[in-house]
Amino acid sequence: MTLAIETHQLTRYFDDVCAVSEVDLRVEQGTCYGFLGPNGAGKSTTIKMLTGLLAPTRGRVSLLGRDALVPSEALEVKRRIGVVPEDLALFDLLTAREYLTFVGRMYLLERDTIRERIDELLGLMRLADEEKKLAIEYSHGMKKKLALAAALLPNPDLLFLDEPFEGVDAVTSRVIREMLIGFVGRGSTVFITSHVLEIVERLCTHVGIIAEGRLVEQTSLEELRQGSSLEDRFLEKVGTTEGAHQKLSWLDGSGAANDREATA
Repeated sequence: MTLAIETHQLTRYFDDVCAVSEVDLRVEQGTCYGFLGPNGAGKSTTIKMLTGLLAPTRGRVSLLGRDALVPSEALEVKRRIGVVPEDLALFDLLTAREYLTFVGRMYLLERDTIRERIDELLGLMRLADEEKKLAIEYSHGMKKKLALAAALLPNPDLLFLDEPFEGVDAVTSRVIREMLIGFVGRGSTVFITSHVLEIVERLCTHVGIIAEGRLVEQTSLEELRQGSSLEDRFLEKVGTTEGAHQKLSWLDGSGAANDREATA
């Protein structure tokens, strides 16, 4: 079994607060791995450490068989990965084509290759008619598509996607799903966070669940489905079932009746 991602006791503190604690990830090459957790669980912090955007407090990170925390190794790793970060990190005063051209040059791609790939990506993401607009003029969904196009441009072996479907229309969402399925089918690896469990079930072969900074589950979807649904296992592991049946007093029927009596 070849691992695309492997971490050992990956930990990150912000002052005295532990955001991620001793996470041991094992992501097989050629899989789509869904990294799940409630808001504030540590998903984005983990992705930032994996991609070199944030230094871990302690622990080890191996990507594509290389030590991602050693500078000489990290540079080679970054040539082979694509990232859609939580905050997108676009250059607001560049057009879509200018931004993608910049990304291509950063990856040292040939100019003809950059031009050909940009044409295909702008068409795929339905941005071809908007390519002359500055990124600052784009809607959130359009910015998300531009960030995804930039992540795909270098033809990476490993793709990190932090909530890639948030704010994306249904048509583009389906195009992206089919593209990612093909991406994994050729032997590449996708590491994706999403709050939409339906998308995870359609796309992913393996899942990890993080809660309060700790990895509480890591398994294949095939094994998980033998015992329960993804939603049930997720709720069980993150401990959010308590209070799920509580209701607002003014919406449960009796509250409305009491209001009518009070105004009568």
